[in-house]
Amino acid sequence: MAATTHTVSNQVPPLTGYDVFATDRALFEAVRRHTSPGLLAEVRGELGELGRAAGSAQVQEWGAQANANPPVLRSHDRYGHRIDEVEFHPAWHRLLGHAVGAGLTDAWGRPGGHVRRAAGFLVWTQAEAGHGCPLSMTHAAVPALRTDPELAAAWEPLLTSPVYERGLRPAGQKAGALLGMGMTEKQGGTDVRANTTRAEPLAAAGEYLLTGHKWFCSAPMSDGFLVLAQAPGGLTCFLLPRVLPDGTRNPFAIQRLKDKLGNRSNASAEVEFDGTWARRVGEEGRGVRTIIEMVAATRLDCVVGSAALMRQAVAQAIHHCTYRRAFGGVLIEKPLMRNVLADLALEAEAATVLAMRLAAAYDDGSESELAFLRIAVPAAKYWVTKRCTPLVGEALECLGGNGYVEESGMPRLLREAPLNSIWEGAGNVQALDVLRALQREPMALNAFLQEVGRARGADHRLDGAIRGMLTELADLDGIEARARRLAERMALVLQGSLLVRWAPPEVADAFCASRLGGDRGAGFGTLPHTLDLASVVERARPVAH
Repeated sequence: MAATTHTVSNQVPPLTGYDVFATDRALFEAVRRHTSPGLLAEVRGELGELGRAAGSAQVQEWGAQANANPPVLRSHDRYGHRIDEVEFHPAWHRLLGHAVGAGLTDAWGRPGGHVRRAAGFLVWTQAEAGHGCPLSMTHAAVPALRTDPELAAAWEPLLTSPVYERGLRPAGQKAGALLGMGMTEKQGGTDVRANTTRAEPLAAAGEYLLTGHKWFCSAPMSDGFLVLAQAPGGLTCFLLPRVLPDGTRNPFAIQRLKDKLGNRSNASAEVEFDGTWARRVGEEGRGVRTIIEMVAATRLDCVVGSAALMRQAVAQAIHHCTYRRAFGGVLIEKPLMRNVLADLALEAEAATVLAMRLAAAYDDGSESELAFLRIAVPAAKYWVTKRCTPLVGEALECLGGNGYVEESGMPRLLREAPLNSIWEGAGNVQALDVLRALQREPMALNAFLQEVGRARGADHRLDGAIRGMLTELADLDGIEARARRLAERMALVLQGSLLVRWAPPEVADAFCASRLGGDRGAGFGTLPHTLDLASVVERARPVAH
């Protein structure tokens, strides 16, 4: 075909070669707000370096390669010996190595560690979300291991190390290690108390042999796993290494890898234990209590990870509409498209601000802040992860047919979007955990009300939403059936309170009008036309300001 018939015009340049951190105003401001002045320059420096890498063409290509080349199970070697290894594309190892080197498994021992790690996780996983799974579990395992000082002394330096060492060797011979988690079984799923895996004690104190299975075991090439099994004293938490200290392989049969909707770069396996050695973590019969802090930390990562997906989707949509021309002008100047983009930007900023506020509560560590987390984390996890999928779908539509093809990267974001709502307990589990915190921990509700109350009087729509929430809380009739409604309302009120205090007036006004005042339709792009939508969109543009 003659070249003159195929002139390329009106195509959008790729969003590449930019600083993912510095061009995200909501995140940049949250880091400044929640970081001590003496630490701010250091944190900004490390996040800027990570942001420039995440926005580079090279790292974006790694993300595409890792997604296009899913892991492969190698159950046996060429001679028929069982090896149970999973082979990953080199891009997976490059992404994981860079993330570990940037401190994304090290939050618990550094000053401001949770804020800087959450911000880094939000930035880096925009390049590729699948490898965030082992990062999250390794980071979250630390508080569970701290219930046993001996185990913590041996493992915590490896889990927080900036060194990524691939391959199966005794953890003690490595400069850094990763941990996975195996809680659910085929017959019980989220109901882990229905687990049937048996743990038989050995003569040595704290040592057991496990027999059973795990239906979902993510990142099966990790150096160890926290698992739940039925010991003589009840459901108990165990640390199960893949390789024993003498170099022999711990029995760990990978039956198959899951063929998943998204999260394609990450391996999720069905595994079998048959006389598998493990070390008890915490007391017998208190497995759920031992592992609950790990669950809470990974739930926060679900919020952060969803905020990352939202931000990347919004950045791509606004970037596309900044350059794409239609009907006599660029799309971003069209009133209806501007309304859609502003609505998406509001949702993404609210998710980011909430995620970073939760991370800051971990850094504070006071009794009131920890009480606040017990109710705010499940509420945030419920709502933010629920909003991710429709937002990404709408952002994809902003690119039209160009967004529906794999090369745009938008289908990968859309397939990834539902994951965080399912991981660590789906929507009903989160809503019921909000109820549980309300019923069992009065300090949690008091801390939550104090937090949202800091914005009282600043916006009449927020004040009205707080009153409505209190009415919901006072009515216990049919409370379980209303749990989702209550969790949603609490999350929205909390987001509104944070935005009223910290976001620009045009953002807070638009959020309160649409999310709390009810002045919008059921879909995105139905904001009141009288709002300052141009400023909301401009704030979310992925360009340096």
